[in-house]
Amino acid sequence: MAIAVAIILALVAVGSVLFHFLSPWWWTPIASNWSRIDDTIIITFWITGFVFTAIVLFMAYCVFRFRHREGNRAAYEPENKKLESWLAIGTALGVAAILAPGLSVWYEYVNVPKGAAEVEVVGQQWLWSFRLPGKAGLLGTSDTKFVSSDNPLGLNPDDRNGRDNLVIIGDDLHLPVGKPVKMLLRSLDVVHDFYVPEFRAKMDLMPGIVTYFWFTPTKIGTFEILCAGFCGVGHPQMRGKVVVEEDKDYQIWLQKQQTFAEMFKLDTTKEKRASVR
Repeated sequence: MAIAVAIILALVAVGSVLFHFLSPWWWTPIASNWSRIDDTIIITFWITGFVFTAIVLFMAYCVFRFRHREGNRAAYEPENKKLESWLAIGTALGVAAILAPGLSVWYEYVNVPKGAAEVEVVGQQWLWSFRLPGKAGLLGTSDTKFVSSDNPLGLNPDDRNGRDNLVIIGDDLHLPVGKPVKMLLRSLDVVHDFYVPEFRAKMDLMPGIVTYFWFTPTKIGTFEILCAGFCGVGHPQMRGKVVVEEDKDYQIWLQKQQTFAEMFKLDTTKEKRASVR
């Protein structure tokens, strides 16, 4: 019986390694600058895979080596300080090797380069909406107290910086290829999670605060947005698309978008008169 258990454990270890290398399932081709995130995941695979294989094979060895045999007695050894020290040191080094690359990537992930464009992502049950700065290059303020059927994103109608903001509700987001963009994320109701697998980019949207990250799209194409946080019964249908295109095509798309003032018919007559004076 012990030999059979040892063989099964060894097959589990070998089979797991083979499945990892021969599996047809792998992550999608990367389409952003975040190749270091892939590197971090691979490092984690190697470390955890090595530890898993070593432990399972060690268990198989112990089951076989110390199997019941007539006349043998187990030696009672409640402590082994030397072994415990080596295990503690090895565990600490393994954890550090996993955490260090991730912390390094995270530092870059939230340190936005100068000159990055800004895009606001708004999540709500169960819809993705977006806002881009207008010609002035500034995003206006927003608040949940302004949310209504006529103003679903809760933009401040009294903030002049928001009048020319481009508002995209429930439609595709377009981005120019090769240019860094800072994604500002906020939720109108529950916790959502903005995730585009090809960009290796994801972040929670938390009610009441604005989270952010940045990336540079590197491939032209259409990529699906997923909500990676369970947000209610409509969670599986909360999807959108990011279209990455050449800058000239992106500029054409921008010209077709409506501003906050145009979409919600804000009266800008007084402001125009004041600017003339």
